[in-house]
Amino acid sequence: MPVSTPLLDRVDTPEDLRKLPESQLTTLAEELRAETIDAVSVTGGHLGAGLGVVELTVALHYVFDTPRDRVIWDVGHQAYPHKILTGRRDRIRTLRQGGGLSGFTKRSESEYDPFGAAHSSTSISAGLGMAVARDQQGGTNNVIAVIGDGAMSAGMAYEAMNNAGHLKSRLIVVLNDNDMSIAPPTGAMSAYLARLVSGKTYRSLREIGKHLAEKLPRFLHEKAAKAEEFARSFVTGGTLFEELGFYYVGPVDGHNLDHLLPVLKNVRDTETGPILVHVVTQKGKGYAPAEESADKYHGVVPFDVVTGTQAKAKANAPAYTKVFAEHLAKEARDDRRIVAVTAAMPSGTGLDAFAKEFPDRTFDVGIAEQHAVTFAAGMATEGLKPFCAIYSTFLQRGYDQVVHDVALQNLPVRFALDRAGLVGADGATHAGSFDIAYLGCLPSMTIMAAADEAELAHMVATAAAYDDGPIAFRFPRGEGVGVEMPERGRILRIGEGRIVREGTRVAILSLGTRLAEALKAAEELEARGLSTTVADARFAKPLDETMILRLARDHEVLITLEEGSVGGFGSFVLQLLAERGMLDRGLKVRSLVLPDTYLDHDKPDRMYAQAELDAAAIVKRVFDVLGSNAGGLKARA
Repeated sequence: MPVSTPLLDRVDTPEDLRKLPESQLTTLAEELRAETIDAVSVTGGHLGAGLGVVELTVALHYVFDTPRDRVIWDVGHQAYPHKILTGRRDRIRTLRQGGGLSGFTKRSESEYDPFGAAHSSTSISAGLGMAVARDQQGGTNNVIAVIGDGAMSAGMAYEAMNNAGHLKSRLIVVLNDNDMSIAPPTGAMSAYLARLVSGKTYRSLREIGKHLAEKLPRFLHEKAAKAEEFARSFVTGGTLFEELGFYYVGPVDGHNLDHLLPVLKNVRDTETGPILVHVVTQKGKGYAPAEESADKYHGVVPFDVVTGTQAKAKANAPAYTKVFAEHLAKEARDDRRIVAVTAAMPSGTGLDAFAKEFPDRTFDVGIAEQHAVTFAAGMATEGLKPFCAIYSTFLQRGYDQVVHDVALQNLPVRFALDRAGLVGADGATHAGSFDIAYLGCLPSMTIMAAADEAELAHMVATAAAYDDGPIAFRFPRGEGVGVEMPERGRILRIGEGRIVREGTRVAILSLGTRLAEALKAAEELEARGLSTTVADARFAKPLDETMILRLARDHEVLITLEEGSVGGFGSFVLQLLAERGMLDRGLKVRSLVLPDTYLDHDKPDRMYAQAELDAAAIVKRVFDVLGSNAGGLKARA
């Protein structure tokens, strides 16, 4: 049953919102929260973060002249209420569905999304760039970056703040503190102080005081400056941000519009340099099941609004992430040198389960992939066996460290790359499309890709035993294919693949979990008269040269298949074949890779069909290659 939202029904854009009297905004926020809950109950997605910023979203769009004023949401998890208020309510129940709204902010989706996001800690840098561009072109609009306390753990945020303090550009940063509570708001007194220090009168008096103090003898001037800094840090806790060159205001109760609105108005009307407004919110606010959940319903599947019960996925196989964590724990029980590192994704990478058994051997470094990689490298120099568990798409943020601090020194850091390949509802920003290419070009790097959950268990064991340099193994999001699982993974020979099915005319050489589709394609080809071999490469680097050259010699067509971009496994195979002269013998080779574009969110099977990496596409490619030489084959049933 649709929720009743009579006031929200009158608001299609922020322009409509700004026509309402302030006295109605609290009611509007309640309706916006109800609409957000109802919408996400249908689509699934990120719920807790959005519920925590409902009042803040209303206040920002009410006070600022969006889209002329730029509001940049860091990461974008919290942007669903923003989307509802900015002309997208009629499509809000298409969130993360094929052809529907993105789960993050996206420039091509709306003029109210001035900067696309999904990876964290980019908002201040982008906002500063916009502010400088405005100043260069004589503009007068405001730029507001909204960033969470978790995202503030990333070095990039501090790099941006340091630069902003140096440039003194007029930039507003709203710190949405919903977890670590840098400093809690203290009711009416906190709101009064925040309103006071954000106002023109206080700032004018402060400047007058500074000028007067400069006339004092040096030692008295220094005493006065320290006293003023101490006094402000005592009542607001903002010394860190002031040292970076920001004028600090807060903390402010992010759920009290009577507190938020006057502070934001004061900040809007200031003509000084960068300002940081510290807003304290509660993740999952206003929805009891989210408030009571440990993760505050950060990410959910469709659920029952009344009970909060989430739909359970039907699966007949364990999730790859769970397999990784369980088999890492098995290896760690026998080898005390094994440690695990994650960058603010303990549950996403399965290391929360590992940490329960090995709390002293698990390290969550925060949103700091660069540090995570070099931290692991440092441990490797001293004889530990670090497993650095980072999503494929997030390891891109630590690439220089992979090159300079790990690969160049040939240090045995183990990279467990979750979310390899296409990831469904999270779309292009989270797809693990490039790791084979960006790791495969590095000397000394070994790269494995699991074809199924049993192979993943073997690769965890292989990585644990491998001490000759850096090694990476990749695996996708979601459940395995239902193969029988070993009690313990076995150590694979480095660079050795396997023949899964023998044939004579066509060879399909698969890397990773497209193996199941390769086998389906082989059945179809066999039914139509084409005897087909299927091989699992296991290793993208080093290649199993013996197996690949045999496939090339003994078959008319060789198809390589991978869940990665051009420049990866297929390119490595073609390089080998070219060097060995195999391409001069009439061999027909085709590399099936992800298309040279960014694929929008959808169900994974639809995305792989669109990418032409499913069984039907493999069969079609084989017949395209053979052309007239495919004559005499059985017609499709």
